[in-house]
Amino acid sequence: MRVLVIKLAALGDFAQAFGPFAAIRAHHPGARITLLTTRAYAPLARMAPWFDEVWEDGRPDWTNIPAVLRLARRLRAARFDRVYDLQTSSRSSRYRWFVGRGVEWSGIARGCSHPHANPARDEMHTVDRQREQLEMAGIRDFPPPDLGWLDADIARFALPGRFALLVPGASPGRPAKRWPADRFAALAAGLDLPVAVIGGKGEAPLAATILAAAPGATDLTGRTSFADIAALARRAEFCLGNDTGPTHLAAACGCPTLALFGEDSDPALCAPRGRAAFFLRHVPLSDLPMEQVRADLARVT
Repeated sequence: MRVLVIKLAALGDFAQAFGPFAAIRAHHPGARITLLTTRAYAPLARMAPWFDEVWEDGRPDWTNIPAVLRLARRLRAARFDRVYDLQTSSRSSRYRWFVGRGVEWSGIARGCSHPHANPARDEMHTVDRQREQLEMAGIRDFPPPDLGWLDADIARFALPGRFALLVPGASPGRPAKRWPADRFAALAAGLDLPVAVIGGKGEAPLAATILAAAPGATDLTGRTSFADIAALARRAEFCLGNDTGPTHLAAACGCPTLALFGEDSDPALCAPRGRAAFFLRHVPLSDLPMEQVRADLARVT
């Protein structure tokens, strides 16, 4: 049996799909499972035990006709028996035409064989929505995803035995998702343990603000792989971060995590999930008081 799973982005969404990925593999133990994703997440997917093959050309620009045609031909030639569309976007739904109308399809594409037929699906948390989608496609077993494969040697960072993780960044185009860096800095300065700051290379200025207030902090922005983030999360006392991919990944790996939300995203739909994952929402996020964050961190830890 040939199975296609579609999950294109983003990191937080990808981390919240670990459970569905594991459930699909458990349901199809002998199948050849291909993941269609994008280049940014292909290295993470190739580390995972759930896929036999990972394609990273899943989001060609619609104006790039040759690339779209290449993907269409590739999907048609693979002769998949079933598709699990975990992206459930207008884009991914169109791919049903590429794989062929007779292929079993779990998702929201019009006329598909296994639709997620819940009119309130958009009001569900991502994790709950995807689980219900798979249940409607006949999957009943949802084993906790084993993330033992997602680890790395982080000795090169020379971190102390006890430290906390801070994630002060978020999508550059959505500033309302960021608690101000000077608040992270003040909080770090008042902790009884040093912090490691993670994020993309472009978030180095945020880390610099934190290091100026807390000289014992370590700037790891732009220096960590997905496996490094997981390894840091397993060893950290806690993680405090905005609603962004590394925060979700830390929570998925079991790190006690407090995610900060403002008006730009709804934790009822997308809060991190994990054994010790919590969230705090304040509108606007920029006015979230330091005392409230400290109080909630005490509860998390």
